[in-house]
Amino acid sequence: MKLLRTLLVTVLAALVAVPAAAAHVTINPGEWEAGGFARFTIRVPSERDVPTTEVTIRFPEAVTSARFMPVPGWERSVEMEQLEEPIQQGEGDPITERLASVTWTGGSIAADEFMEFGVSFRVPETPGETLVFPAIQTYQGGEVVEWIGPEDSEAPAPTVLITEPAAEEEEEPAEEEPAAEDGEDAGGGEAAPASDTDDDDGSGTATIALVLAILGLLAGLGALGLGLSRRRTA
Repeated sequence: MKLLRTLLVTVLAALVAVPAAAAHVTINPGEWEAGGFARFTIRVPSERDVPTTEVTIRFPEAVTSARFMPVPGWERSVEMEQLEEPIQQGEGDPITERLASVTWTGGSIAADEFMEFGVSFRVPETPGETLVFPAIQTYQGGEVVEWIGPEDSEAPAPTVLITEPAAEEEEEPAEEEPAAEDGEDAGGGEAAPASDTDDDDGSGTATIALVLAILGLLAGLGALGLGLSRRRTA
């Protein structure tokens, strides 16, 4: 009986521990294409009977700057860090410091609640790299939980996988119109073919005119001959 109770308690403890372990600090979406600007959400759930009163997110060195969405009831403080070597981006002044961390304080996340903090930044152009954002969660009373471990640990750090940029769709070249062939004009329409009827009509008309002329000449010659014959008779 004692052994049965021990097993029951162990099973119940495991069932309770599973949801707690799964409710860790995350950053969503968990992946983004290299070189793209994106809005991410840092989701912070509470796992204790007391509320969360402070959240700190550390940024990887590859992310030098970011913008944050205001969160009602929370104050935000940003910590910058000097770079060992300035970074030249574009034609402006070189970047001499980077974003090291951001901390939200003044608010409260109850035991049965979670809070989302919005952040936007440009993803580095390093496909295949995983950006790690260690998180520090502080509860009322001073308890601190560090979400800084690897992905398979009990307290994994939030991460973002950098993926290959989407391939740009190449525009298909416009189809060239075929060169105008015999019987087609330059405007793309078909030229009217020479009409055999027109040729026939022309030659027929000329033939008729010639026949009429000959007939007229013969009639004239006949009339002339008749007149000469009458004069001789007289």
